[in-house]
Amino acid sequence: MGYLPISESLARQEKVKAILAKHNLDIALVYYDEFGIGNGWYLTGWCPQFESGSVLIPREGNCMLLGGPESEPFAKQDSAITETRNFPAFMVPDEEYPASTIIDFPKLFAELQQTIGKVKRVGLVGADRMPMGCYKAIAAGFTGCEMVDITEEYLQLRYYKSNWEIDQIRAAFKLADYSYDAMKAVIKPGASEIEVAAAGEYAARQRGASGFGFTAIVGSGTRANAVVPTASAKKMVAGETVMIGLSPKVSGYASAMGDYLPVSGEYTASQLECLKVLREAFRLTKAMLKPGNIGRDIDAPARRFCEKHGLDGYLICPFAHTIGIHEAESPFFGPNSNDILKPGMTVCVDVSFFGHPQWHGSRIETGYVITEDGAEPLSTKMDALHTSEV
Repeated sequence: MGYLPISESLARQEKVKAILAKHNLDIALVYYDEFGIGNGWYLTGWCPQFESGSVLIPREGNCMLLGGPESEPFAKQDSAITETRNFPAFMVPDEEYPASTIIDFPKLFAELQQTIGKVKRVGLVGADRMPMGCYKAIAAGFTGCEMVDITEEYLQLRYYKSNWEIDQIRAAFKLADYSYDAMKAVIKPGASEIEVAAAGEYAARQRGASGFGFTAIVGSGTRANAVVPTASAKKMVAGETVMIGLSPKVSGYASAMGDYLPVSGEYTASQLECLKVLREAFRLTKAMLKPGNIGRDIDAPARRFCEKHGLDGYLICPFAHTIGIHEAESPFFGPNSNDILKPGMTVCVDVSFFGHPQWHGSRIETGYVITEDGAEPLSTKMDALHTSEV
């Protein structure tokens, strides 16, 4: 059973075809793999395991999946695009599939010449992410064609979420609320970071999470300095703080929650001071989530505030980024960003610092959908928590 409604997929295909028409391109190839699923998932609601592939979109006609034979049956069951072709460039190296039909790109090129007519100009999405062997195989198969990079225009299609996408993201944030409660309940001296991660993952999975936007973040004590520390076997110690984060997905769309919690159940005076700084920076950033604001302006108030508190050497990440198929995806509204915040975007306020000699690392995070009136919480629970006074 696939995640993406056919109507959503067809609407997105038409947007890509509009880009092809604009640039007089005959087809587009949208590369994806399981480490960079977003561009493929946007059209298919699906991603293979082990293999990579591309979505082929003609300016006129039906789309197809170019992939490997191991994932072909999976694609025919769950992808919104089910016509497939198999290629060595997308397969697990040296693995054999004697019962499968496997072709090369010259053969595909010849097929396209028969079905859609002369192919002269090919739009590429994600070519910078392709393995060299894959790119060479495509270029050789389409000899004589002009290759045009349309990645940036394609990515901009993903900036603005449909009502269906927002519904999935909102549902994912609801799961993140359950995960937060479950993880917080396990935190105590002597418990391991893995136990905390397991509690959050189970709370989301048992309620229908389709996956996670990142591996659970659990970093206690100095391990929080690792920015995105995955849970380890380390036992938490009384007096420490622990940084937690999880990103349950619904229908492939991500949520995010993050917090800075005391292992013993109560903050020390110093830790409370840290939390005060985090929450004020959070409130300052949230207040800037207004349509028309640009990234550098969204980032500036909290950055100035943190610098006044001596954190300027520890600010590793921007304070706001969009969220969708990935937990963090472009545009990123950082200190040098000229991206404009617009209605229809879904955005996380993600306030953090790392490497502090006393407070180590910390992050607090939740998300918002941008409307004409400003920022609407995707989690009223986490919004209330992170904007409250200490």
